[in-house]
This record gives sequence, structure tokens and C-alpha cells, in this order.
Amino acid sequence: MWALVTTAWVMGLFSSLHCVGMCGPLALMLPVQHLNANERFVSLFLYQAGRIITYASLGLLFGFIGRSFFVAGIQQWLSIGMGILMILLLILNYGYHKNVQPAFMNSAYQKIQKFIVRILKNNKSVFSFLYLGMANGLLPCGMLYMAIAAALSTAVLGNSILFMIFFGLGTMPAMMMISYLGTMPGLSWRRSFKKLIPLGIALVAVFLILRGMNLGIPYVSLEILMKADTPIECRQAIVQ
Repeated sequence: MWALVTTAWVMGLFSSLHCVGMCGPLALMLPVQHLNANERFVSLFLYQAGRIITYASLGLLFGFIGRSFFVAGIQQWLSIGMGILMILLLILNYGYHKNVQPAFMNSAYQKIQKFIVRILKNNKSVFSFLYLGMANGLLPCGMLYMAIAAALSTAVLGNSILFMIFFGLGTMPAMMMISYLGTMPGLSWRRSFKKLIPLGIALVAVFLILRGMNLGIPYVSLEILMKADTPIECRQAIVQ
């Protein structure tokens, strides 16, 4: 579990480099500049908490799906398949510069954006930042897809939820800093950060492949001694 949580957090850190460019402008739109320091921190914290709540809900949903694969006895193959899929998407996106996002996601993106604008216009309480964060967590994002793929490959429902929570926590520092300071990093910094994203994705993909190969490597590829379809024999001792 700790290896999975650490992977999720590191993946979130790498994802925050992507989030700065994609969601940074939205973070700068948050109406917090007129608030004092304490109110601004609470509002921005609720916004980030809303994102993490959405990520945890996605972890719950896809954790149920991943659990069904484990019961069917193919969870290891799913982990390997997700790792290979992440590498293929990485090659297509960064090697051939092809957009692999499904077309229906564009429609979902527009609807969620309209909902976010509606919340911003009707901003009346500090809890509106929580709702904004929850809506932001639903925005289509390639890095979010990668996290969901990793969460899907877990065999335990709680691990899937924890994975998505720590993924969100990994993205939190950079997004909090941008919103709190009200400024974006320089272009040269963003370009440097962007180069690290493929490395983070590749490391997570390799981790998923190794975890599914059942190699017995501590914290990376634990050997599963009993599969979901293995019968358990109980022997009763007879005392004479």
C-alpha cells in the first residue's frame, strides 16, 4: 500500500507541472484577491479539497471496477495492460504529438466550464470554492486519466481511493501557490517543468508493469501467493 501511495503522490507532483499550464489560468480567476490572508487561504484550501473529493469519488468508482477484475483473476494482467497503455499514449502524445483524447470529452469539457462560470457568477459564500474545486476535478485531463488507470489496477477498493487522494495531494502545493500568489511561473520554468512530465508517466507505467508481473520485489512487485480463484483448505485438528 505504501508503495502505491508514494507512487500516487509522486505522480501528482509530476502532474502539477502539467496542471500549472492547463489549470493555472482557471486558478488565477478565483475571486480571492480581495480577501485577507486567512480568508484567502481557507478559500483556496476548500477549492483544492473539492478537487481531492472528486478524485476520491473517481477512485471509489474505478476501485469497484478494478475489484471485479481481481475477483475474476485477471487483475495482474490489467496492471500490466494499463502500464503498456500508458507507454503507448506517452509515445503518441510526446513522440508523434497526437491528441488521443476522445471527441466526447470536448463536449464534457465545455459543459463543465459553463458550470464553473455559473458558480463564479453566483459566488456568495466561502463554500462555493469547494464546489468549484469539485467541478474542476471533473475536467478532462490526460494526467488524470493516467491516475485513474493506475487506480483501476489496484485490487483493494480502499487502495484505489487512497491512490486518487494522494494523487490530488501531490498536485496541491503548486496549485495553491499559483492561486495564493496570483501569478504564473515564467515561460522558461514552465518549459523546463514540462520536460519532466514524460519521465514521471514512464516511471508510473514501469511500476504498474512490474507490479503485475508478480516478481516478488519488495515494495514494487510483491508476489501474490493466493489468487482470487484459489480454494482455501481448512483442516480440523482431532484431539484424542
